[in-house]
Amino acid sequence: MKAKLATGLAVAVGALMGMSAEAKTLRWASPTDITTLDPYAHTESFTTSMLHHVFDPLVRRGRNLELEPALAVSWKTVKPDTWRFELRRNVKFHNGNPFTADDVVASITRILDPGARARGNLATVVRAEKVDDFTVDIITQGPYPLLLNDLAGIYILDKEWMEANGALKPGNIATGVTTAASTTAIGTGPFKVESYKPDAGTTFVVNPDWWDKPQHNLTRIEFKPVKSDATRVAALLSGELDLIAPAPLQDLQRISSSQGFKVIEEPSLRLIMLSLNVRPELKAMPGQKNPLLDVKVRQAMWHAIDMETIKKRVMRDKSRNTGTLVAPPVPGYAKENDVPLAFDPNRAKQLLAEAGYPNGFKTKLNCPNDRYINDEQTCVAIASMWAKVGIQADLQTESRATYFPRQDRGEFDVSMVGWATLPPMDGFSVLSSLLTEQKDGYGGSNAGTYSNPKIEELTRKAAVELDETKRRAMLTEALKVARDTVAYIPLHQQPLAWAVRDGVDVPQFPDEYVRLWFATVK
Repeated sequence: MKAKLATGLAVAVGALMGMSAEAKTLRWASPTDITTLDPYAHTESFTTSMLHHVFDPLVRRGRNLELEPALAVSWKTVKPDTWRFELRRNVKFHNGNPFTADDVVASITRILDPGARARGNLATVVRAEKVDDFTVDIITQGPYPLLLNDLAGIYILDKEWMEANGALKPGNIATGVTTAASTTAIGTGPFKVESYKPDAGTTFVVNPDWWDKPQHNLTRIEFKPVKSDATRVAALLSGELDLIAPAPLQDLQRISSSQGFKVIEEPSLRLIMLSLNVRPELKAMPGQKNPLLDVKVRQAMWHAIDMETIKKRVMRDKSRNTGTLVAPPVPGYAKENDVPLAFDPNRAKQLLAEAGYPNGFKTKLNCPNDRYINDEQTCVAIASMWAKVGIQADLQTESRATYFPRQDRGEFDVSMVGWATLPPMDGFSVLSSLLTEQKDGYGGSNAGTYSNPKIEELTRKAAVELDETKRRAMLTEALKVARDTVAYIPLHQQPLAWAVRDGVDVPQFPDEYVRLWFATVK
């Protein structure tokens, strides 16, 4: 019965997508959807990766994730706080408008607006200034070694189009602000958006006038969000999809053993953790002191989670348990920090009693059910484990479309967070976004309002430290403080698995970006 249902749903997916058998069309599905077409209205990496097909940054990540020229052809520091970028000439936006320095200045100004959800992605930038039509200066708060890393995630929009359509100000998914850029994407990238239908699908067509030499052979990309794992797998195996990303862990063996299909696996940079609300009150305990303000309570919550069981039963032994907030390849990682608190329910109960909660307490636990690998199942397991030590977690799961705006607004007590240190691929991303107060461009994703003076100090020192050895030591020290104070509860490093039909070549990257300008189909 289940097999028939899955097959029927897969047929429905195929019908809805209007899939063709055209050789240069790539059809793929993910459980998540594009949140918005406005690249400054969000900080969610799946949407960022999708919009990279439409927009170009000044510098980008290459095939090996190395930084390389994109809309800027060269750069240099002309003052300790000033970077000068020489721009690429003869580039056109999808609407035919020429790309110039005005577009860069307008785009940087737009993301620096306090209303931009992605403001924290350029936390140290003060402004951009036009030198001439193809030269721009970017001024930072002081010497800043990671500017190029940050700019790899900042897409350039067409100033003329923004002016004509009232979109010079950014949208923001957390506050609900939308503009014309929320539903229309005009970039300089390798593909154009042909149609965008939230929750239904997005179609891209090749940009024949792209400034770069294509390494793909695609003329069309048909994407559809398909939340059901069974439906997604059935659609792939029936030939109605060419790629699913991610592939469900429980189906990897079945897919790889099916003739004509293969599974691609690569360790991911993304770490999954729990954000803890350290405001005066919990939503679940109004009028009472927040138990999470006590580090002993936070330690107890960590001790009560059996990550080995979650790894084996929920993650099919594909994840890696972690005790820190960055993955091993990321600057700032230190093996001595990567030690989870041991699963010890008795110790958890003891700590709760010492903190004044011998009978536990109530909290809300909120998680997405369509963003991270087995996110809902992980949270169900955690809620059950906490119950055994007296922590009564009211578990609520929902789609990422509503989950992340609510998380941004601080509506949760305890909530799941995934972080892949993007765009800079550096531990500074965790410090500046998750571990610092929400001011001066910092703390953009610090939903729990965690604050620690030592981390604030180290973050700002690391932002201007040009000696790489000293800078990394600062990151490591700050991440040790975060671990010792249980700023977040680290869970695991997420596995990354995709599945494709034979004839499809799609390189996989540890940052989880799907870069289809490197894809070929037969």
